Amino acid sequence: MKILDKYILKSFLVPFVATFLIVLFVLVMQALWQAFENIAGKGISLAFILKFLYYTTLMIIPQALPIGVLLSSIMALGNLGENYEFAAAKSAGISLQRLVRPIAILAIALSGINFLFLNNVYPYAILNQSNLYLNIKKKKPAMALVPGSFNADLPGYQIKFDEKYGENENLLKKVLIYDLKGKKGNQKVITADRGKILTEEGSRYMTFILYDGNYYEEHVKSAKTQDKRKKMAASNATFKEYEFNIDISSIIGGDLDTNRVTNHFRMLTLKELKDTIPKLKGRYDEILGLRAKNIYISTQAKELYNYPDSLKNNNLDSITINNFEIKDKISILNSATTKTNRVLSTLKNNTETVKWNRKGLNFYDTEYYNRIAFSLSCVILFFIGAPLGSIIRKGGFGMPMILAIAIYVTYFFTNTFGRNLAEESSVSAFLGSWISAIIMIPVAILLTKRATKDKGIFNIDSFLQPITKLFKKILPKKR
Repeated sequence: MKILDKYILKSFLVPFVATFLIVLFVLVMQALWQAFENIAGKGISLAFILKFLYYTTLMIIPQALPIGVLLSSIMALGNLGENYEFAAAKSAGISLQRLVRPIAILAIALSGINFLFLNNVYPYAILNQSNLYLNIKKKKPAMALVPGSFNADLPGYQIKFDEKYGENENLLKKVLIYDLKGKKGNQKVITADRGKILTEEGSRYMTFILYDGNYYEEHVKSAKTQDKRKKMAASNATFKEYEFNIDISSIIGGDLDTNRVTNHFRMLTLKELKDTIPKLKGRYDEILGLRAKNIYISTQAKELYNYPDSLKNNNLDSITINNFEIKDKISILNSATTKTNRVLSTLKNNTETVKWNRKGLNFYDTEYYNRIAFSLSCVILFFIGAPLGSIIRKGGFGMPMILAIAIYVTYFFTNTFGRNLAEESSVSAFLGSWISAIIMIPVAILLTKRATKDKGIFNIDSFLQPITKLFKKILPKKR
């Protein structure tokens, strides 16, 4: 390896290692902070937190690599320009392409590493972190209860409360509980101003103690009309304190390392995704086929047939319904309206089911293409950052940091936006996953060309000269 290549690689690797570690630390801390509210003060062991951080770090690395490449390429090339090393290299007959060749090879290698992480390490980290978090909820079911919405994690109950507070966050405000053990609907309702949850690790019961509340229970099945419901037998009582136990043996147990969920689309490698997608497509096509068959049968379309040519009557009106008497017309139109309404109702009822199945398929499709597209982000962002650094000729963390953040936010936003569109079937999974690359690659080509020709990002004179000439023609010269 030539001395120049070693120098260029060193000028890139030093800021790359620093920026990569800084970005990785910031992103991991952000993820930890988001999960902190759910794990802090819950008696979670240090081992759990360390495992959580380990898996989070593995998940974040594929995001941190492109940012590190982008920022360090701007800094490295900016430093070379700021210290007039570019000018010295050009005077020696060394082109920009030759100068950045070792860094470009390294960026391609980093894209390969990113691909390996996305295909192998990332699914492993998602699998273990998700199951770790799920298992800790199983060991400590109170953690699974979220304020502000109905919680259905506890078997036989729907529980809602406004706030969870206290040192162990086991105190509740404004509690509403539906007892559904009888499987007859919301016939047993408990409300309370305050409440408390008592659990012991390993116990099969969770104890609720409620204060200043009301208890209501209907003792027969719900009636269809309001008048009959008023006559139903029911009991109602107020209480100062009410205590009851919920059997949670069906949702607790197991080791923290037990994998309960393994088939989520983010937990699969590319090969597993490729094997799963055809099965999901086959199931989706089968659902569509069954829906279409039901509509075909309900419209009685199979009873329609063509008359032989010998039976044609040339005196018939081309508008079919005009060939019938008024009484038959009314009958035909009523029948058509009934069948049409029935089909529309069927379509409306099936829309959500079809959409949900299509969206589930889109998740797998989009994840497959996005893994490939995002693995190339190191190369794409390098060919944006390197020419940009040579153009601005500014090193350090000031201007390069601002530019790197702006570019990466644009790249990440377009990638997320494209994925969301693909998941909602607005665009194809391929287009949604590659839309950020489609936008950024022309920018990289444009910047590379301008940097090669030693031009600025924009030639302001080329825009101002036509305007200046126009004003000179319009405005009279001063005498």
